[in-house]
Amino acid sequence: MTYSPVHTFHIPVMGTAFTIDTPIKVARFGISSVMSIGDDELCETMRRYYCQEYAIPFEPIKKWDHDFRARRITAYLDLVHDIVNLQVAQLKAQSFDEGTDLSKYFELLPDNSELCRRYSEMKVESDSVKRSLIQTELRDSIVAGSLDVNIMTKIDRLNYSKRGELLPEEFSDALAALRGYANSKLESAIIFSAGFNRRLYAYVDKFSDFFPDPLGNIKKKIILKVSDFRSSLTQGKFFAKKGVWVSEHRIESGLNCGGHAFATDGFLLGPILDEFCRKKDELVQQLMGICNGALTDRGRNPFVAVPGTRITVQGGIGTYKEDQFLLNHFKADGTGWATPFLLVPEVTTLDESTRLELAATTSDDLYLSGVSPLGVPFNTYRGSASDKLKLARALEGKPGSPCPKGHLVSNTEFTGKPICTASTVYQKKKIEQLQDAHLTPEQYQTAYQKVIDKSCLCEDLAAGALVEYGIDNQRALASAVCPGPNLAYFSKISTLAEMVGHIYGRCNLLNETVRPNMFVSELKMYIDYLGNQIGDTVLGIVERKMSYFQEFRANLDDGILFYHQMVPFLVEYTQEYRDQMVRELVALKDELELMVLGHPTFFESHAVGT
Repeated sequence: MTYSPVHTFHIPVMGTAFTIDTPIKVARFGISSVMSIGDDELCETMRRYYCQEYAIPFEPIKKWDHDFRARRITAYLDLVHDIVNLQVAQLKAQSFDEGTDLSKYFELLPDNSELCRRYSEMKVESDSVKRSLIQTELRDSIVAGSLDVNIMTKIDRLNYSKRGELLPEEFSDALAALRGYANSKLESAIIFSAGFNRRLYAYVDKFSDFFPDPLGNIKKKIILKVSDFRSSLTQGKFFAKKGVWVSEHRIESGLNCGGHAFATDGFLLGPILDEFCRKKDELVQQLMGICNGALTDRGRNPFVAVPGTRITVQGGIGTYKEDQFLLNHFKADGTGWATPFLLVPEVTTLDESTRLELAATTSDDLYLSGVSPLGVPFNTYRGSASDKLKLARALEGKPGSPCPKGHLVSNTEFTGKPICTASTVYQKKKIEQLQDAHLTPEQYQTAYQKVIDKSCLCEDLAAGALVEYGIDNQRALASAVCPGPNLAYFSKISTLAEMVGHIYGRCNLLNETVRPNMFVSELKMYIDYLGNQIGDTVLGIVERKMSYFQEFRANLDDGILFYHQMVPFLVEYTQEYRDQMVRELVALKDELELMVLGHPTFFESHAVGT
């Protein structure tokens, strides 16, 4: 009998490099994880590294070779597939002695799983025949974790040939990455994050692996990372009209997450999960009817039975009780644990010095920054090697990066062809413009700081892997890292067994820092975010309609009320914990009201919800 997935958690994508080879590290233990395939150069570099490690012949795919981006991605994913299959075969051939990967596979499982129970029975079984039969059963049950990939849909640069000619759309960054995955051996899922990309989504139906076979099986599944129910329904319908099924809706907190933060308009995670819980059947039925109609119209196999649809959640989960509450109260099918795994060398790829810095960070070091060239808030920490390098360049009168990869180009303020706001070309031109703008010294310094604050994320998010593995790319290496705020509560460099034990309640890895409930933490982040939006609007940095603030405030009010009503359901917590959560909710409600009173013009009496 096959148990898949055998774990209740997955490891989400982190940066471009931190989980680039995580499947090679953990998939043989049944743990699913997500690789970023946005950086084809990094994929090619890692393929060369692992070919050397496993004595596999390496034939480079050079830049400017035909369709090199897609082919590099396919080649790397095929290699990961082959390595994991080899590891699983080797694991199954091992004995059940203490310390083997075979034993570790079952020891990592949640205590309440059937396989864990059978493993425990095997260990105490005295009859050698029965013991051997159970061991055979256990070996046959072993499945690798899913080797999933991620495309950040906003990163979809159009590309040019070596001669400077604009290439057709199918050679854009996102479409080439999708093609690279679609042509690979993997039987897994691709996660689309960062919102709707019509061009990318319309390209999916060019590949048969995304459609069901006669038995209803889908070789390559679609997962949508979303922030609310409406987004899932809208994007799900787009795919369904093409006969493509969305197998999982992966809900992520808008702010309590790592990397780019896509804040909602005040919609909080709890109410969002509640809506998914109440409307999952409605979502599935709507999409099922549309999808089967499209499959029939296209002459493809319609689903005979409703295909599996998972609702999972990630962002800021920090304790076993929080994890269980999400699974039990909101009926989530799984959870994602990301940031804490940055402190687990067996799982993520990062240079040792940066990992030690992360272990020492506090809440004061972690912040929502403006370093991303995409103009989207980006969770990171102060004083990273990336920060130091960009400041050193600015002090030398050489602000910005040479922009060797160019995946984040988007600005045409000074050029006809898009360039990156973290590039030297852009920053020099922008600073010259500021110098001619007759600004006050204070205005100039504020504007100047925003310009040089942008980091070369293409290069610096990949640097940790190159430093860790001693790979020289002949360019300056300075790691950028994108942990979520939840890192403040973890300080121990841990083993895989320890972190999985923490997730399943077998041990506790939290430090001594007082940690609010994950929902309270996110609420605090949203109130702070609203305050920053007000401040930026007053200064003219951003433009927001008053209706935005009114709706934001109304959504926060609704969320606070929801959490008050949710507290009695926290039955696994002590009364003292529940009382403290109520006090924190009241304090945050008061903080929000003071903000409203301090800016009355932003919150008129005709506001939404009043």
